[in-house]
Amino acid sequence: MEAFLADVHWLSLEELGQQPGLDPLLSLLTLPVRPEAEIQTATQQILGPRTDLLETVVSILMERFPLLTRKDIMEIATIPAKDLRHTRAAQEWIAEGRLEGEARGRAAEAATVTLRQLNRRCGSLSNSTTARIQALPLEQLESLAEALLDFSGPADLTAWLEEHSG
Repeated sequence: MEAFLADVHWLSLEELGQQPGLDPLLSLLTLPVRPEAEIQTATQQILGPRTDLLETVVSILMERFPLLTRKDIMEIATIPAKDLRHTRAAQEWIAEGRLEGEARGRAAEAATVTLRQLNRRCGSLSNSTTARIQALPLEQLESLAEALLDFSGPADLTAWLEEHSG
């Protein structure tokens, strides 16, 4: 073990980051440990000659600042939105948002149709019952939409909600 450690060259990323004229790839290694006040300058030094490192820079900054929004990270690093939009990370965010939006839309539509049918089958529903139905996940809304075909009145709805409340 000592023979192995004798050949190891230890490197301080903090010290490395202080060296002037650092290669963009080496500067990239220092992003996780640079003081926040130096991030803007460091990202400009990296991305100036190496725009191909944009996605890597964004990924490092997102890991480093997990509580910041995408907009905050872009401001810290002075990355224009038009540049960020084409990164893989941004495309993944867009796809996730699209899927989430589609799922919410399906659930909202299922709730609307189910409530309309329930009002015809069971009479006018209370605000609390309506809110409870609107809060159901899509799978339960679909199950309720099928079950309501067999309902004969409000008691059936109450019983179904009691049986399926989580």
